[in-house]
Amino acid sequence: MTFAPKKALGQHFLVDENILGVIGRLADLQPDDVVLEVGPGLGILTGYLAQRVQLVHAVEIDRALAEPLSAALAERENVRLVFGDALRLDLGALEPAPRKLVANLPYNIATPLVVETLEHVESLECWCVMVQREVADRLFAEPRTKAYGAVSVLVQLAARKTGFHAVSPTVFRPRPRVASALVAFARIAGPPLADVRPVVEAAFAHRRKMLANSLALVGLASRARVEEALAAIGRPAQSRAEELAPSEFVALAEALR
Repeated sequence: MTFAPKKALGQHFLVDENILGVIGRLADLQPDDVVLEVGPGLGILTGYLAQRVQLVHAVEIDRALAEPLSAALAERENVRLVFGDALRLDLGALEPAPRKLVANLPYNIATPLVVETLEHVESLECWCVMVQREVADRLFAEPRTKAYGAVSVLVQLAARKTGFHAVSPTVFRPRPRVASALVAFARIAGPPLADVRPVVEAAFAHRRKMLANSLALVGLASRARVEEALAAIGRPAQSRAEELAPSEFVALAEALR
């Protein structure tokens, strides 16, 4: 059956199976892997994963896809379809617990989903996600660059990049107007993101302002208190968020506590 993608859900379905081999390589799929896929769409990637791993948890928000997905995956007994909003579901409660997130992420949830799974799905060790090229560039951007932001800090505190592959719009239906990329990364030992996330997000909420002003504007701490904390980590009072390395945000959060 034909299915019209919904722009409001950021749906751009994979239709070119040639990209599947690249995904499999970057994800380093193993027969005993339990994989989480968010946004299976028409099931092309889901079927590819199911042929190569132990089990796939496929989470889809669009219940209108139930019939085409079920039909496409009818012979795949190792796929568990879950219908719901991935940002609201308790993905950490999935059984068996997923070890890898491999997905063509819907554009409108890609950034928050990456951060949420890093913070809350402790079983996940590896990610291989298709996202807008702009989002991919942000994940591992360097300080003092335009792409560097809150998501850069949070991702780099929790993960290291293991792979990258630029992707043409022609592999999707409908073709997006922006470039895409596959980015793979693996969890590293780092601080609990919950301890530093409020400071990071507040710092970049007004990125053109000095960091002390930005934190004060969101009510996280007074300007004077932030300036004291900056001095404690060896940074001048006039520092801006984009100037601090991820590790310095950890030190700043500790100093503010």
